[in-house]
Amino acid sequence: MRPILMKGHERPLTFLKYNREGDLLFSCAKDHTPTVWFADNGERLGTYKGHNGAVWCCDVSRDCRRLITGSADQSAKLWDVQTGAELFTFKFDSPARAVNFAVGDKLAVITTDPFMELTSAIHVKTISSDPHEQTDESLLTIKGPKGRIQNAVWGPLNKTIISAGEDVVIRIWDSETGKLLNESSKEIGHQNTVSSLFMSEDGSHFLTGSLDKSAKLWDSRTLTLIKTYVTERPVNAVAMSPLLDHVVIGGGQDASSVTTTDRRAGKFEAKFFHKILQEEIGGVKGHFGPINALAFNPDGRSFTSGGEDGYVRLHHFDQDYFNIKM
Repeated sequence: MRPILMKGHERPLTFLKYNREGDLLFSCAKDHTPTVWFADNGERLGTYKGHNGAVWCCDVSRDCRRLITGSADQSAKLWDVQTGAELFTFKFDSPARAVNFAVGDKLAVITTDPFMELTSAIHVKTISSDPHEQTDESLLTIKGPKGRIQNAVWGPLNKTIISAGEDVVIRIWDSETGKLLNESSKEIGHQNTVSSLFMSEDGSHFLTGSLDKSAKLWDSRTLTLIKTYVTERPVNAVAMSPLLDHVVIGGGQDASSVTTTDRRAGKFEAKFFHKILQEEIGGVKGHFGPINALAFNPDGRSFTSGGEDGYVRLHHFDQDYFNIKM
């Protein structure tokens, strides 16, 4: 399995996202320019210029016409995927952190960081099909907990919003009223910042990764803990295979503590676990820094990882991978 190295960012990667067909890959980094690539050969298609801060997150609509990005420049932007044109800017009073389109692409959830006296917040925006009719007003604003909300995604049927972040509690909110419906308990939940959250294809369960060196699988309706995957380093990114019962987990220690040891001790590999048996299957090495982003192609035959080293590595699986017997 030889990786394709995609060098297009000058700063660490923050997020990776495939479109639904799996032919395009969108990458976000701390260098202000989200980038789109051909997902099969890693060729760079273009960039989306307009942000002037690190871009933390992105999402692409189901028909692959709209891209939404959230940035540290206190805005979230809507883009035309094909032309790269900036269609609309949602302005906030603090950095935008997570963005996610609802099923049907009529709504989007955007989270904002705490800043000065402001707490973190979750905003629900209407996305109009005609960009000229787009407005900035929020359908709903939920005042969040202390600390950043690192992730927010839509639950099943857009009825709920699931959020997680620095205060380690995973919360489920009613997406119409903003009422808190459920939260994870301190006993079974994560013990440190929840760095990433990945919703399954059918919306029935989701995977969280945390700096407490574990990833956990949850039921997205009841918030029941289903599985826990333990690694020996902080987890920055998680993803689930749409094809096999595999989860992939990436991370590594903080950039500040990396230089004290050699590369092998940095443990910068993407680790594969069996989703049900919770056993480690294998790992893919290669990054020269912590892995910050992971994504599976929707066909399950390739995956990408984005690192602190500014590279996106695209891996097409060999046949052996599909024959792994546990």
